[in-house]
Amino acid sequence: MHGCATDKLSVPACLHKLPPLPHEIQPMSRFTRLADSTLWCTGVSLWAASAIALGSVFAAPVAGQEGTTLRVGIIGLDTSHAIAFTKELNNPQALPELANCRVVAAYPKGSPDIESSTTRVPGYIEQIKKLDVEIVDSIEELLKRVDCVLLETNDGRPHLEQAIPVFKAGKPVFIDKPLAGSLADCIALFAAAKKYNCPMFCSSSLRYGAATQAARAGKYGQVTHCETTSPASLEATHPDLYWYGIHGCESLFTVLGAGCESVVRGQTDDGKIEVTGKWSGGRTGIFREAKGYGGIAVTAEGEHPVGQSEGYRPLIVEIVKFFRTKQVPIEPAETIALYAFMEAADESKRQGGAEVKVANVLTKAQPLAEKRLAEVDVK
Repeated sequence: MHGCATDKLSVPACLHKLPPLPHEIQPMSRFTRLADSTLWCTGVSLWAASAIALGSVFAAPVAGQEGTTLRVGIIGLDTSHAIAFTKELNNPQALPELANCRVVAAYPKGSPDIESSTTRVPGYIEQIKKLDVEIVDSIEELLKRVDCVLLETNDGRPHLEQAIPVFKAGKPVFIDKPLAGSLADCIALFAAAKKYNCPMFCSSSLRYGAATQAARAGKYGQVTHCETTSPASLEATHPDLYWYGIHGCESLFTVLGAGCESVVRGQTDDGKIEVTGKWSGGRTGIFREAKGYGGIAVTAEGEHPVGQSEGYRPLIVEIVKFFRTKQVPIEPAETIALYAFMEAADESKRQGGAEVKVANVLTKAQPLAEKRLAEVDVK
């Protein structure tokens, strides 16, 4: 594998060491260069994307390891995750991996208009107060009290605006799923985080299932085909799979990684969502809507189970590790690939089930990402 020491080279200097992108996807600007680096579907390898990825920039540890408490703040109390994560972190008998990391403050405002989210806020405020968490009236006040942030707003649309002050403050931030309400905002979030040199990542808890991680690590050999399932309830304000199908799609990408070239959306015999992707190297992957979480990874050795849910704890352990080290556990390129796959599935649906190239979806999103960055005054 070719090397690119980002600790010794500036990002522009490092880029000169990468193979050139195909002509049709040459970077459009400083903001879209990160997104362009993810166009592996045209032959750019993942190492090239990761060489300029956000995760390679941060190394300095923060508080929380030597007995001092790492103070965590929450933005958005419109999801059960906010309560579940706080119960884990503020538990006096917390796991050693979670010790000295506490939620100390929360800014409750989340979705502006999704009723299933807004109606939860009053109850979750009362629940989180009982866990010894202070309620504050602005993100700015929150940032004065904390070392790192859980952006838990259930609605992905406000995430960019909510994250900008966190990025500017340099506080490591985990953004819960969905990362954003559009692919353009996903790209904009990573571009803004990179501009402000602020570590961030996003993940479903399904990524950290033991069997799924084993398949990713090559325990069963090279995976040539993978199928995953999860519920996929829809929210009209988001691309179809962003809201809940993200769970099964995240499992799929955990196993196969970035590299999806094209997507076709169809239906199962009982009318559920079915999305088939073609990956580089002749690999294939399928996400299907179902009642439960599961799937298989196929190797030369046979079929192996993947995609099971093991609750929130494995994800929370990874989040705390990230807060302590500032080392991003998932390459931004892979996360953008995941959300591009789901956007391509919607585009395929709009085109009556036609095959859609992921590269085209990303190219379309890039100028929209620049527009969104201008709207939030990131220059």
